[in-house]
Amino acid sequence: MTEKSNLKIVVSGAADVSHCCPKIIEIAKEIGKEIARKNCVLLTGATTGVPYFAAQGYKEAGGKFSIGFSPASSKKKHLKTYRLPIDQFDLIVYTGFDYVGRNLMLTKAADGVIIACGRTGTLNEFTIAFETRTPIGVLQETGGTADLIDDILKRGYRPKKMLVFDKEPKKLLQKLINLIKKKKT
Repeated sequence: MTEKSNLKIVVSGAADVSHCCPKIIEIAKEIGKEIARKNCVLLTGATTGVPYFAAQGYKEAGGKFSIGFSPASSKKKHLKTYRLPIDQFDLIVYTGFDYVGRNLMLTKAADGVIIACGRTGTLNEFTIAFETRTPIGVLQETGGTADLIDDILKRGYRPKKMLVFDKEPKKLLQKLINLIKKKKT
């Protein structure tokens, strides 16, 4: 039996997975499946790569509601200008704020953020979540930004109070949910 939840979980990661770990597609799908199994709402940047594969896994596992936040101002621009997918989302919010504004809206809409692999945009979403004290789960050994976060924080002399780390999607999501619940109490 799945537990009831209305938690909104962002999956943030590389749109181009060429520099991620070799199993990133399977890992991203597993993240999405775990979010579905926990009855959470999936939020992504309505993009390709890790967020897209997480949305695929979410739908494959019977996820109830997937929301994509687009940098575009319309469906037409989302498809033609940004060349982003629409097929894995129940709702797309067309922000019209390019990537920076989209990242802010996406992250602020979340109860928690999962970082898997990633590039500069993922780092931007991480720093927004970090500065707003939104709980963050970092999926270790996935490549890119995810593998740099611990070192960035050590060099930035900042505490890791709202962060959890793990190498397994299932364990990471549970740690993140526990952190979210702890923050809400």
